[in-house]
Amino acid sequence: MKSKVIHSILLILLLFSCTTKKNQDQFERELISLDLTRGDVTLCGAGEGQFGTILFSISCSEKVSADFNLAVALLHSFEYTEAEKVFAKVIDEDPECVWGYWGAAMSNFHAMWAPPNEDELKKGSKIIALARSVIKDKSSRESDYIEAIAAIYDQWDTLDHRTRLIKFKDACSRIFEKYPDDTEAAIFYSLALTASADPSDKSFANQKKAGEILTKIFAKQPNHPGVAHYIIHTFDYPELAEMALPTARKYAEIAPASAHAQHMPSHIFIRLGLWDESISSDLNSISSAQCYAESMKINGHWDEELHGIDYVVYAYLQQANDKKALEQIEYLKKNGEADPKNFKVAYAFAAIPTRYALERRDWTAAMNLELRPSDFPWEKFQWEKANINFGRMLGAVRSNKLVEAKNELKELELIHQKLTEAKESYKANLVLIQIKTSNAWIKLAEGKQSDAIALMTAAADMEDATAKHPVTPGEVIPARELLGDMYLEVNKPAKALEAYEADLKTHPNRFNGLYGAGLAAEKLGDRQKALQFYKQMLAITNPSGGERRELKAAQLFINNSNN
Repeated sequence: MKSKVIHSILLILLLFSCTTKKNQDQFERELISLDLTRGDVTLCGAGEGQFGTILFSISCSEKVSADFNLAVALLHSFEYTEAEKVFAKVIDEDPECVWGYWGAAMSNFHAMWAPPNEDELKKGSKIIALARSVIKDKSSRESDYIEAIAAIYDQWDTLDHRTRLIKFKDACSRIFEKYPDDTEAAIFYSLALTASADPSDKSFANQKKAGEILTKIFAKQPNHPGVAHYIIHTFDYPELAEMALPTARKYAEIAPASAHAQHMPSHIFIRLGLWDESISSDLNSISSAQCYAESMKINGHWDEELHGIDYVVYAYLQQANDKKALEQIEYLKKNGEADPKNFKVAYAFAAIPTRYALERRDWTAAMNLELRPSDFPWEKFQWEKANINFGRMLGAVRSNKLVEAKNELKELELIHQKLTEAKESYKANLVLIQIKTSNAWIKLAEGKQSDAIALMTAAADMEDATAKHPVTPGEVIPARELLGDMYLEVNKPAKALEAYEADLKTHPNRFNGLYGAGLAAEKLGDRQKALQFYKQMLAITNPSGGERRELKAAQLFINNSNN
């Protein structure tokens, strides 16, 4: 009897051992199937190796602690590819470390950019499934963090991104309340608040709440990259930008090895019309991004480089430094390859040449804009390519080519339909603003002045009520500035001045806004106000700037006023 009992126990132990080995083998196969990005971290720039200071408390082996904190620092500066490499290393060295899986899942979710694509969603779902198999205590802090990011990946094929984003924000809120001493919980909750904010909410309720949390943390952790980064995103609005200026001037120093950290301050500099600082910030970012592309053997431009070029061209054009802006455009023409082919790349390729034509009032060039590169998957990026159609429309209508203008309007309407059907309501709304603007200028060309002004006013009101997308330094031409242009066209300088002054409050130091305001004041006979705007325009103009006729006209008025 005793031998039978011993035999049974041995059999059970053998079966348990086999089952355990089978489970372990399955776990290892699933781990390999995650296909995480692996390799050494690629660093560039004078601040190599510096990404700020992170102290994230985790319950994993001591040997992965330093790597984990580096990975989180990379994550906070949106260096997603490099962050995933380090989180993969954490998992490889400690497969039981749940935090490694959390970080890998977070690396495939770009909160302030675009929704994860299908490959990222499938990858994230696998990571979450494996993380859940590792968790031992479902009520633990680790489990709470995993379930928060799981909201982005669970039911991704049945729930829209906005719904899942709100679920993520709500889960982050619960973690924030449950662990009041967890600084990282507060920081990621702040990010979730800003990422999920309603673009039409001009009370900025989410942003102000996030800003309050982050500002308190920044006073205690002034070298934290995430706090500085998210303060900039949180206050990246005309009404709030001034509050982020001290942080913007510090972030690049906190994470000097990050190309994105070098770029982010320019968001605030552009909001405040600080063109020299914006240009300096983005030139540093572009240089760092080029170094990264070379180190990674990227064929063409890394997306962060194109993002920086879009911003620096915008700033150059406000200084009338058309020569420098053109240098960037010619540089892009030499190589139209980019990696990855995402929304940042698509937006830059479409917006940069459109800005160059429209800001310089070169209507012929605008009318003849081409969608380049021709082999880019533009069908995936409808809102981004709409900027080319909008530029063509403005160029055509200002050149009295109504047939061509109406053809571009039809293209914009088709894009709007596609975005609406895809439930991309925010982007559809941005294109709708361009459609109203197009209709307005076409009506004006047809001699229907009152209809034109009504449509242009409606477009300006819509744009004022809608936050810009984080990818762009600003609209290719602000709608209210175009309203001012229209009022000048119909010889209503008082209304034009009103429109320009309103627009300059949200788009300070824009070259064409200042010139338009000066011209409107001049037509009204308000010499002092005209001098004020013309002098301000000349003050922001780079000495090596171009030969715009507006510069000569403003200088002539100033000279005549002094006689």
